Amino acid sequence: MRCTVVGAGVSGLSCAVKLLEAGHEVEVVSDRFSPDTVSDVAAAIWYPFLTAPADKADVWGRETYAELERLAMEVPEAGVRMRDGREYLREVVELPPWRDDIAAFRILESQEIPDGYVFGWEFRAPVIEMPLYMPWLKSKAERMGCSFRLESVRDLSEVPGDVVVNCVGLGARELCDDAEVVPARGQIIFIDQDPGIGHFDQQPDTLTYTIPRSDVTVLGGTAQIGDWDLEMRPEDDELILDKVEALWPDLDRNKIIGGTVGLRPSRSEVRLEVEIAAGRTVVHNYGHGGAGVTLSWGCAEEVVSLVSQSA
Repeated sequence: MRCTVVGAGVSGLSCAVKLLEAGHEVEVVSDRFSPDTVSDVAAAIWYPFLTAPADKADVWGRETYAELERLAMEVPEAGVRMRDGREYLREVVELPPWRDDIAAFRILESQEIPDGYVFGWEFRAPVIEMPLYMPWLKSKAERMGCSFRLESVRDLSEVPGDVVVNCVGLGARELCDDAEVVPARGQIIFIDQDPGIGHFDQQPDTLTYTIPRSDVTVLGGTAQIGDWDLEMRPEDDELILDKVEALWPDLDRNKIIGGTVGLRPSRSEVRLEVEIAAGRTVVHNYGHGGAGVTLSWGCAEEVVSLVSQSA
């Protein structure tokens, strides 16, 4: 079956690879490719964040964790590394449903929890170095026979193919007239200092993280809903650094080497469903918020299943 994937971020490329593995002919059409996609500036660590529906996201997340863990062990050039991290919470909560499906999960001892927090856990998760991962993913699809076309899609009905897979992220506001899709602005800082482990406060109002990569450590963050500003803001830098220092007091501001801004495609819940438009199957896969990488392979598996059912 001829499948056209619209969008070349992590969701689009993951779908392309899975469709190719299932034996389909695939073309990816997008107005931008790596290194110019939103995915290229993602932090990025596996962790369900700002995404719904929770039950489906848990399944997609587990499937993605398994694949990223495999890549970390078997395909080092993909840029996936397993790193330990700690999540801190300001209240005692139920343990996450995915705790038994990931490595090295444990409850933190009281002396391991910073001031201002009362609960937390440690876990081992894939850190995905997007400057390596995105080119690798595109190259993998290309080696499998995927073709790529640089084009701005204005109407899904004009896209060629037997099936269209829509992975346009924020572009769905216009392409699908979906006003539910809004940006969740994320500003991050790069620092040449390794915290040893990741530190996380994943609550939207107090969002804080240190993500150690092989080249830099990524500090964040912000999740400013409805904010389209792509310029770095000094006041947000100061906010991020103050929050990070509360979790990592040894941070050395003299080792900051840069930063960037990305716009997460936030939505009340991920739209992963089939629509029949002008007699043709369109599979929508967008609105992943801050969990595009975290859900990528699981969502791609479901896309393949929906495409197969439409045959």
